[in-house]
Amino acid sequence: PTAAGGLENYTVRGTAPVRPAAGVAFNRIAYSAAHVVADPLAAIDPWLQCAVDWDATIAYRQHLWSLGLGVAEAMDTAQRGMGLDWPTSLELIRRSLDAARDVPGALVASGCGTDHLPVESARGIDDVIRAYEEQMAAIEKLGGKLIVMASRALARVATGPADYEKVYGRILSQARQPVVLHWLGDMFDPALAGYWGTRDLDAAMDTALGIIAAHASKVDG
Repeated sequence: PTAAGGLENYTVRGTAPVRPAAGVAFNRIAYSAAHVVADPLAAIDPWLQCAVDWDATIAYRQHLWSLGLGVAEAMDTAQRGMGLDWPTSLELIRRSLDAARDVPGALVASGCGTDHLPVESARGIDDVIRAYEEQMAAIEKLGGKLIVMASRALARVATGPADYEKVYGRILSQARQPVVLHWLGDMFDPALAGYWGTRDLDAAMDTALGIIAAHASKVDG
């Protein structure tokens, strides 16, 4: 896109990127946390509004499925929590699930978080649970599989590991199908510092693994 709002051709410089062969057999289930394609010509403030090129975004997912990859939809790599709001995330999830139905074997797991709850508005873990449940219900209504994303609100209001055990226990116990658990450290997001109730990495992992062990049938990865 040019500054005047038009388009001009761009030629990639250097060597061509590697193009993986289609139909590769994997010995694991691999999800690609795909980006969205923005509409570069939309007359919006990108910090406040979302403008997605839906056709290009879904075409990219179809390309990933053709390579044997699943799609981890509406994650932080899709600017979730950094420009992509919850209503647009849900629309992205809906479109991706619709497209996947036309691709045999296509896998989609969708980000379920609490990003529609302003962090400063969270008064306790019950608010966090309700926020998770709202997104959970919306995604499962579409037939989607969940990726339970780390919650900035939970990191703010939790007082220790027991609060994480309560929140995740509640969400996992009512999930319709096994979920993928998502955890970013504070090197990726400072607002998630002390997640799982401690800044000690080994202790945090013990808490996370304890939650998984207590709900093993509901955790897919």
